[in-house]
Amino acid sequence: MRKLKLIWDFKGPTGQKTAEHHLIHLKEYIVNNKLDVTITGVETLNDMHSLAYLVVDESEMKPIRDALKPHRGQVYH
Repeated sequence: MRKLKLIWDFKGPTGQKTAEHHLIHLKEYIVNNKLDVTITGVETLNDMHSLAYLVVDESEMKPIRDALKPHRGQVYH
């Protein structure tokens, strides 16, 4: 089964802190909805662009995407 990485981008000088805070809410959503999601995190691309993400099975993506409205997604390798 293909896995998809749902991504939320945060830009500017506070992007990393905002991404870290957003990850807290993503983890709360996972717990509250009893999802089988174990891959989450924050990546800092540069000092002005960070992102928060979670990885889901493709079959489970649509309701999570519709509820959380990620900025973008990609196939997870």
